[in-house]
Amino acid sequence: MTQQETLPNKQQPQTLPAGEQIRKPAEDLAIETQENLRKIEKTREILHAAGKVEVGQTPHEVLSETRAYRLLHYQPLVSKTFKTPILTVYALINRSYVLDLQPDKSWIRSLLIQGFDVYLIDWKDPSTVDKYVTFDDYVNGYIDDCVDIVLKKSKEDKLTLHGYCMGASMSIMYTALHQEKVRNLAVIAPVIDTEKDSTVIGNMAKHMDVAKMVDTIGNLPPEQLFACYSALKPFKQGVAKYFNLVQNIDNEPFVGNFLRIEKWLYDTPPIAGETFRQWISDIYQDNLLAKNEFCLGDLVIDISKITVPLLNLVADEDHLVSPDCSVPLNDMVSSTDKRLMRFHTGHVGLIASSYSQNNVLPKVGQWLKARSQ
Repeated sequence: MTQQETLPNKQQPQTLPAGEQIRKPAEDLAIETQENLRKIEKTREILHAAGKVEVGQTPHEVLSETRAYRLLHYQPLVSKTFKTPILTVYALINRSYVLDLQPDKSWIRSLLIQGFDVYLIDWKDPSTVDKYVTFDDYVNGYIDDCVDIVLKKSKEDKLTLHGYCMGASMSIMYTALHQEKVRNLAVIAPVIDTEKDSTVIGNMAKHMDVAKMVDTIGNLPPEQLFACYSALKPFKQGVAKYFNLVQNIDNEPFVGNFLRIEKWLYDTPPIAGETFRQWISDIYQDNLLAKNEFCLGDLVIDISKITVPLLNLVADEDHLVSPDCSVPLNDMVSSTDKRLMRFHTGHVGLIASSYSQNNVLPKVGQWLKARSQ
């Protein structure tokens, strides 16, 4: 054995392939800078065209249309469906297409694939003449009209009422008054006991002079609502999310999902002035819904009168509606068949994410199948 072979730590001289040179740190920085500039320019171009991204693509017909709403009926995706129809009541905030964001993250599409007959109330923007429209109009007027249309179309005497966020609260109000038309009540992140809502939105609402706001501006404009949302997580909703987009700009699925969520976040309609006043003053500030003292006209909403099967879906990381605000519903109703499902996700992640498709919707479908004809 030679002397060189007996020295294991002996470093052999390195040689580069012909034509290659050792790159200097300055050259690495230049290449990295050029790549970052490319990504930023591509991000700018994509964001400029973000409004054209397609959402709400699941085939449907407009079953009824008024100045207040469109009632959508989705085409079945399987040959055999359950007879009990599902009427989905969306919130008055943002747009209902978040429930049908894209084919692989569509709440609506998943329900259709599982064999359900699905309808959706797609609310229209209130105009200036709608300043005095109240929850009574929405619940005892618009929702009740849609329920009757769905029952007539499906030739059934009862349906599953399925609400999201503010739409969940309205679904609860409706069921308390019109239980004879409701077979099941399935709600997602309902606003109920606002004394237990510790979110930024909840705290802001409790200190608003909402009467003065409505008297001054009428309907709540979209800019005001979006400003509230931006205040929730200013870094995450501002710098951080766009930095993350730049880093992933060449990942087409990531970009597509980002643009659809971004479109939904900025697509905020106004809210009828008197409805907004009731929402803030009666529900958030006085907690009347949880006290069974909230009124629609002359009718008192007594949640304890609800006896139909209840499914209550709650997101443990919800920063818009505290889980503790939604959970008390199960103790307030008189239903013997009631289920609380809690998931480790956020307000939007509960309905429009891969997590939702893989973990939430299969369980929701199982619960509904057992209670649908």
